[in-house]
Amino acid sequence: MHFSTALVTGANKGIGHHIAQQLAAAGLTVYVGSRDRARGEDAAGRIGGGARAIQLDVTDRDSIAAAAAAVPELDILVNNAGIMVDGAAPPDATVEAFRATYETNLFAVLAVTNAFLPALRRAAHPRIVNISSGTGSLHWSSPGPDQQFDNAGGGAAYRSSKTALNALTLFYAQALPGFRINALAPGLRRTDLNARAATADGDPAEAAAAAVRLAMLPDDGPTGLFHQYDGTIAPW
Repeated sequence: MHFSTALVTGANKGIGHHIAQQLAAAGLTVYVGSRDRARGEDAAGRIGGGARAIQLDVTDRDSIAAAAAAVPELDILVNNAGIMVDGAAPPDATVEAFRATYETNLFAVLAVTNAFLPALRRAAHPRIVNISSGTGSLHWSSPGPDQQFDNAGGGAAYRSSKTALNALTLFYAQALPGFRINALAPGLRRTDLNARAATADGDPAEAAAAAVRLAMLPDDGPTGLFHQYDGTIAPW
């Protein structure tokens, strides 16, 4: 099975950068999506090989349209770009924080995916990977023996946006049976998402490797599932 072209949003840093790097190392032409063109070019230069910078602000309609017009062929889309505006829990979480978070973590995924669907439909083996979060699991957030997260942990806007992203992933998989579309819980990684992540021990390259595995699934591989970075299935 051959994959030749991929696009990774938010690929100038963090997990996205490692995903782009690993896909390029596998021989693909990789579009390194970045809101800031200069940072994208720097990231693509550091990756080398088939990496190509592409300016893509996932919250800007014109930027998305321009990027889609510049990518006529696409096998793999990795929706990686995401933000955490604040760590507040209800009732302190604000509507403004929710709106800003959902704009990038959910609405942008819908807009970007729809914009690149024509190119993906032309691919022999189209793949979409949405970078989610284990904190978006309602099962792991609910009281019981499997609970890992609770309201005291805060981050209501971020966590609920990832819950919604998981639902969107499932809906796309049901609507596009010829695709392989999955969500990934990457685990806590050393990124600039928030203060906790900035000092985390988790290597972002490990999470990236899990995303790459999902991006290059065989045609009989799973679709519409929520995967953990270790290859197991996470509960919705």
